[in-house]
Amino acid sequence: MSVGFGVDIGGSGVKGAPVDLGKGEFAEDRMRIETPQPSTPPAVAKTVAHVVEHFGKHAGSGPVGITVPAVVKAGVVRTAANIDSSWIGADADTLFRNALRREVHVVNDADAAGVAESRYGAARGSTGLVFVATLGTGIGSALLHDGKLIPNSELGHIELDGKDAELTAAARNREEKDLSWEEYADALQTYFARIEDLLWPDLIVVGGGVSKRSEKFLPLLHLRAPIVAAQLHNSAGIVGAAVTAAERSA
Repeated sequence: MSVGFGVDIGGSGVKGAPVDLGKGEFAEDRMRIETPQPSTPPAVAKTVAHVVEHFGKHAGSGPVGITVPAVVKAGVVRTAANIDSSWIGADADTLFRNALRREVHVVNDADAAGVAESRYGAARGSTGLVFVATLGTGIGSALLHDGKLIPNSELGHIELDGKDAELTAAARNREEKDLSWEEYADALQTYFARIEDLLWPDLIVVGGGVSKRSEKFLPLLHLRAPIVAAQLHNSAGIVGAAVTAAERSA
């Protein structure tokens, strides 16, 4: 069994686990620690080290994949969503490499989820352009062409009717405004129709916590491309980070 290791950094929790790279599944139960507040780079790096150290020899000695809710360019963080603003400009690759004393690869969290779905989940074996949207507090996005990631797409921030798409189509908006599934589907229809007009994807995959109730809204959407629910759910970030690190180090 080929095993990698992935860590998923979120606004509320830092989660990690060894990953069976053949199956795209956790090789051990995941470990979760609350995200430190404030979530500065040194504090988060220390927490990530605790997560990895928890697994001892089961963490292996290979590269660790780490997600952050941010744009990442050549290992440097360029934005900050749900983490401290001091991350902007931070050399995350060097930070985590020093904290873990091993090779690391830092990736945007939605990109990691997209890679996981492409390798093991709803987009496995898909050719052409796949658009993956993670619907939660905001909207994360990932683009893959013939299985190859096009990083840092940030398509949750396109403008719809003069507003950021996240303000109407994110799952948080449905919860805060107590929208019916039909009302929420209307917002998603507007969002995904705009994505289709811009990109003409061959497949759309919907992830995030709300995807567990996809039967409530996906049948209400009418798009050119097939639209399906993600399959890896909450494990996608960790799995995608682990496989990304393994592939980049190959």
